[in-house]
Amino acid sequence: MRKLGLIGGMSWVSTRTYYDWINRLVQRRAEPMASAPVLIDSLDFRRLYGLHEPEDWQRAAQVLGDSARQLEGAGATAIVIAANSMHKVYDEVAAQVTVPIIHIAECIGKRMREDGVANAALIGTRNVMTENFYRQRLVAHGIDLLPPDMDNVEQLDRIIYDELMLGKATRDAQRALKTMITRKEQDGAEAIVLACTELEMIVDVDANVLPIFDSARIHCEAAVDWILGES
Repeated sequence: MRKLGLIGGMSWVSTRTYYDWINRLVQRRAEPMASAPVLIDSLDFRRLYGLHEPEDWQRAAQVLGDSARQLEGAGATAIVIAANSMHKVYDEVAAQVTVPIIHIAECIGKRMREDGVANAALIGTRNVMTENFYRQRLVAHGIDLLPPDMDNVEQLDRIIYDELMLGKATRDAQRALKTMITRKEQDGAEAIVLACTELEMIVDVDANVLPIFDSARIHCEAAVDWILGES
């Protein structure tokens, strides 16, 4: 099996989810006693919280780039960044290492294209929902995305940063996401992209009114394909 590098710490919740899912998938696809060879660099999220100005994102690119170089130096043959929003600096980070960094939105776009989905609603943090760095990756795979609802953007940022990233999953948050998804169905969405790695805490991925493409789960599956030499 090939060794994977995991840049975590954008929330410890997401890092835990990635480690758990990657190992469960390796165990399922290899053999019962197998575990994934994963190098984890769990960053201090205080250094990466509340990024707004260009210089803030330049700092984030350097922090993640330092992490990627350390993981490569320790033997990682590919790297995943366990956060959708941090893929804003994907190009800058990827330029600092020679090993591939598996892009989360590329994994989702490929899966949606394979499943024949042409229209979807994107649900995540503000920058993921409103900026081009993420949306254009999905559009390049032939996915037509509904425009973001700014009321949802405000509510989602509060739920994600004030609750989910602290490990809190409330009934109110579950109801709020259920309402959002139902309204997206009414607006004509064929599917939902959960473009925040913590949202699976409050969304039933396997039983919903629309097909749910969970970014964390799909990203982990692609990481395991790499580990097992299947990509």
